Amino acid sequence: MDPTVITWNGTRIPDELRDLPPGRYVIASIDEPPPLTDAEDAGIRAALDALDAGRGIPLADVVRELRGNDRSK
Repeated sequence: MDPTVITWNGTRIPDELRDLPPGRYVIASIDEPPPLTDAEDAGIRAALDALDAGRGIPLADVVRELRGNDRSK
């Protein structure tokens, strides 16, 4: 199982913990997230290259889709 990074506000139980299967876990505070894998780094670089080349999606369209308010349908 891959590590799960959790940001905790000190009060509410994060969804990432609720989604884990029953078992024993080690939780340790980290100051910085682990470095990106080569695949993650390559994916981000490819996405940035696509944006630089004008192959992006307008922010308003992304926000509308995430909110489920796509009025273009």
